Formats: sequence, C-alpha cells, structure tokens
Amino acid sequence: MVKDLAKIAKDRKIKYFLISFVDLFGNLRAKLVPARAIAGMQRDGAGFAGFATWLDMTPADSDMFAIPDPDSMIQLPWKPEVAWVAADLWMDGKEVEASPRVALKRQIVKAAAKGYRMKTGVECEYFLINADGSGIADTQDTQAKPCYDQAALMRRYEVISQICDAMIKLGWGPYQNDHEDANGQFEMNWDFNDALVTADRHVFFKYMTKSIAEMHGLRATFMPKPFANLTGNGCHAHVSVWDKTGRKNLFHNPKGELGLSKLAYNFLGGIMHSAEALTALFNPTVNSYKRINAPVTLSGATWSPNAVTYSGNNRTHLVRIPEAGRFELRLMDGAANPYLMQAGALLAGLDGVANKRDPGERLDINMYTDGQKLRRVRRLPLNLLDAVRLFEKSKVIRDGLGDGLVNSYAKLKHAEWDRFSASLSQWERDNTLDC
Repeated sequence: MVKDLAKIAKDRKIKYFLISFVDLFGNLRAKLVPARAIAGMQRDGAGFAGFATWLDMTPADSDMFAIPDPDSMIQLPWKPEVAWVAADLWMDGKEVEASPRVALKRQIVKAAAKGYRMKTGVECEYFLINADGSGIADTQDTQAKPCYDQAALMRRYEVISQICDAMIKLGWGPYQNDHEDANGQFEMNWDFNDALVTADRHVFFKYMTKSIAEMHGLRATFMPKPFANLTGNGCHAHVSVWDKTGRKNLFHNPKGELGLSKLAYNFLGGIMHSAEALTALFNPTVNSYKRINAPVTLSGATWSPNAVTYSGNNRTHLVRIPEAGRFELRLMDGAANPYLMQAGALLAGLDGVANKRDPGERLDINMYTDGQKLRRVRRLPLNLLDAVRLFEKSKVIRDGLGDGLVNSYAKLKHAEWDRFSASLSQWERDNTLDC
C-alpha cells in the first residue's frame, strides 16, 4: 500500500512538506507545501521550471513535476511540524532522464533484474566554519594532528550531539562521531542500508547538518578542499551487494581472498576499469582536484587517492578492503551528488560482473610514499576538464546512465570549467604580473 501523506500529516501534526529534489550539480531544491495540499501534490507532483536549476533545460520546456516518494519522508527533528520528502522528476508524462534520483533508481532496477541489491554506507566529512567562511569556527583547534582530538570534539558537543540525537530519533542507527584529520573537521557515521535509502539520507544529512550548525551561529561546509593547508572533505562509500531478499551478502566468502567472493572482485574490477571516467561524478567541482592532487597537508597526509589502485586494510589507495564482505571507495568527496555517486558505483560494478572484469593485482604498499615509484599504475585526472572528457567518452557510463544524462552533465560541467577559466586568481597576478 502506498503511504498516504495527507493521513500521515494529520496523524503526526505535520503542517508543511518540503517536496525536494537534487539537480545535476547536487543542489537541493524544494517547494514548501501546506499539508492541506499534499494529497494533490502526491498525485500530480509539485511544479517547477527546470531551466531555473542545473538540469540542462530551457525556458521553452514544459513544466517539470516533482512526484514525492512517501517512503523517503523524514520529519524534521528540530522542526517537527515540517516533513521533507524526496521526489522523482517528470515532464510531459515521462521521467526526466537527467534526474539524479531517477538515474539511481534505474540502476537499482537493473541490479534487481539480476538478483542483486547494493547496500552502502557513507562517511560524510565536513568543516564547522565561521559565518563568512574565512576560517574554522574553533580558534583553539590548532593541533598539527587534530584527528580524534577529544577537547576540540567536546567544544562542539552542542552541535554534534544535536545532529546525532536527530539521527537516533530518525532510526538511522548512528554509532560514532569524531573530530577528523583537519582542524575544524568532523565526521558522523550511521548504519548502512539499501543504496536509495542511503542516498536520500545523505541528501538530508547535509541539509540537517547545515541547518543545525546555523542554529548555533556556525556554518557547515562539505566543500572538497576549503583550506589549502588542511585535509579535504571526503565522502567514502562502503559497498556490498546482497541477494534480492537483502539477507545474504553476496560479496562475503570466508574462503575468498580477504573474505571477498568472485562476484565482489568482478564488481570491483568494473569500478577499477571505469575509475578515471567516474571521477567526474565522484569529484564534480573544480575545487575537487585540489583535494585529489594536494601536497602533504599539515597533518602529514591527504587521505585521498590519486591513482587507480586497491589494497587490503590500507587507506592510501582508491579502494581498500577493511574486512570480509565489503570494500570502501575512497575517491568520492563532499561535493559528490548523493544519487549520482551511488548510480556511478552501481553501473560500473554491474559492468564488471557482466564482463567478468579483473581488478588486477592488489598493491600492499604505502601509495603516499612509494606510489611515485610505480610506472604502470593509472593516474586519476588532474582537473575537472580532463575528468569530464573521460566521462563523456566512456561507453560503460553512456550505456549505464544514458546519453541524455551524460550529455547534459558534460555540457553543464564544460560550461562550469569555462566560467572558472574566465576568472583570474591572485596567484596568477602574484606570479605573472611582471613576466
């Protein structure tokens, strides 16, 4: 039975709904709908002008309608009279192919047809900074190695605990909160789940974190590299594939190498095969490449990969296998679109399974100290332009996401690169003004 949002509103005393979607750039869009009108919105959708968001449309296009998915509904813990609900985009009676959530759902359907169900967990790193964005909010947070600093963590107890309490109330199963590797940086972990559930919660987590930070006079940023001398914001994803019931982990094989099944290694082989092209989805901004290709930071490590390698429980690689039955993708950053990063991982993995792709030799070395000695290792793109060019040329990605989404995403990202190229930095003036 489809959940009746009007009845839910009455039962839970909800006054308003945020009918929300994420555009191709990961921006959260919404309309605030009074509960009295939610029945019609659930049936027909909330109307939007797609051109006004990053969706590669024109003012001449028809109205776009966001159809709320009642299974995604989240009642705001800090404002319970409001409920947030993720929506799928429709236009002219058809799903919008370039809608990120629709793209993920299509990959999920493809996986289900083969009896697979991808489950993921995400680690969303973020900084708490001052309101104008000029620096971290805690001026006492100055250690060269601040990771897990108890004092700095507890100075932000009011913010961290409010976010964690909200996740507990929502039933997400949060299990740890920590100060991360950079000054002013934090991470909060909650239970893994089906890919779509995780993606919806990822979207809401970013909104919730920013909202609660603002309530405390602070600002939260998931920007990949907001400070040149500090570790950037990653968004690592832990991936496993289960049977259609969701009860048997098909990646787990106690007799397999590092506890992984052949299916898991083929899935990993697909991700390794398309890693350079996937970078445009996993690292979607100009700023992203200052995290991937960063020099050693204040703490002594960047914690981000720059080559296409995998290993066991070793954090210097693009993929690590921390324990039996799952692996961790360490390429994604804080700007990654929650739906497209999941869709990209799933489509590449399915390609690996279909084509029995071999991930290659596992490298059990420290890539930060010894990686430069490797001659045959593939390197990740150095900038957004190179990444987008690889993305739009990838047959695997085109077959997975469809030409409509790939062309729209590439077109908008090329335009973003052109806007960046038209800008002039202080570094350029300092170094070339007198040449």
